[in-house]
Amino acid sequence: MQSEINIEHLISIRQERGLTQSEAAELIGVSQPAYQRYEAGVRNPSVQIVNEMAKAFNVSVSYLTSKSKIKTPDFITVDKNQEPLLFSIVEQCRDLDDKQLRNLMNYFKDRS
Repeated sequence: MQSEINIEHLISIRQERGLTQSEAAELIGVSQPAYQRYEAGVRNPSVQIVNEMAKAFNVSVSYLTSKSKIKTPDFITVDKNQEPLLFSIVEQCRDLDDKQLRNLMNYFKDRS
């Protein structure tokens, strides 16, 4: 499945990060020619590649696909090696349902 991306957003984000097309391609996990075709508008990336772009550039998928003007990512990535305690908390909460998560959030709000 292909996704239509906003080429201007893609180029500006890469340039804001100070990356070459080759460096961006490496971050995303595609070849430099494939990445170059995305920026040229010759090829549309798959949904998986758009997700990888959003992660690599730390922006929302909605921003890349012009569904939003907000760059803020719609996900967070917690590195186990850099943030072991936070990673452990996220892992412990992974299987909680919405009610349990709300109760947990209210617990912490009451403590602050």
